[in-house]
Amino acid sequence: MGTPAELISPRSTRVAAARRLARRNFRTKERRFIAEGPQAVREAVEHRGADGESTLIELFATVEAAERYADIVDAAYAAGARVHYASDEVLAEVSQTVTPQGLVGVCHFLDSPFEEILKARPKLVAVLAHVRDPGNAGTVLRCADAAGADAVVLTDASVDLYNPKSVRASVGSLFHLPVAVGVPVEQAVEGLRAAGVRILAADGAGTDDLDAELDAGTMGTPSAWIFGNEAWGLPEETRALADAVVRVPIHGKAESLNLATAAAVCLYASARAQRAPGGCRSVTPS
Repeated sequence: MGTPAELISPRSTRVAAARRLARRNFRTKERRFIAEGPQAVREAVEHRGADGESTLIELFATVEAAERYADIVDAAYAAGARVHYASDEVLAEVSQTVTPQGLVGVCHFLDSPFEEILKARPKLVAVLAHVRDPGNAGTVLRCADAAGADAVVLTDASVDLYNPKSVRASVGSLFHLPVAVGVPVEQAVEGLRAAGVRILAADGAGTDDLDAELDAGTMGTPSAWIFGNEAWGLPEETRALADAVVRVPIHGKAESLNLATAAAVCLYASARAQRAPGGCRSVTPS
């Protein structure tokens, strides 16, 4: 790739449009969001929507980053995205981080209809109810992806999936598994239960112990874990919707676990049980 002859103007309408996506109302109106850094942009280029088109619409890249990540830039061109070469100052304007990594992508929304998730008969789902911190939401999404979950559901009381902090905290996992947004928690529970999924609420004051559940062999069934607010957990009316309210045992002296850590423990416990002989993910030889 040769050095570009011209950098995009800081006063360009494209720069202004990308900068506006820092605000939720503009993201919602345009159904577009920002993905920053080489990992997220690479995932965006490779991700395909229902129409088969790349999720990436535009790419802003410094000359240095374009040379360093030439494969990503070439893939963006090949996917039909607009590629703009930009100064560090322009990248700082459209970026939401203190130290931009030289690549900023504008992407289509990619959330899935909740009904489509149910049709796929999921075996492991993370439901984020009342989760308000965007970093926690993105990290739980990353944990769900790592544990092999089939989907993530963000209720209507949770943070915006496309908040820049959520996108960054997911470290690309946003592009890996179906995510439904804006689903009332009652609807999420009703739909998942009708699809044969056991509903588990994760709560530090739960009456059921995770170790006891594992010992009893109840964790191998299709399951959806409901995770609550970082500060006060799940409200009583949400806990009442669950088939079991489960606590992660604290064997040491720690006062509690943070949301993302607890979510990782719960999701991996289900994933392990489901993959064990007799679990819902086990393979029966023909």
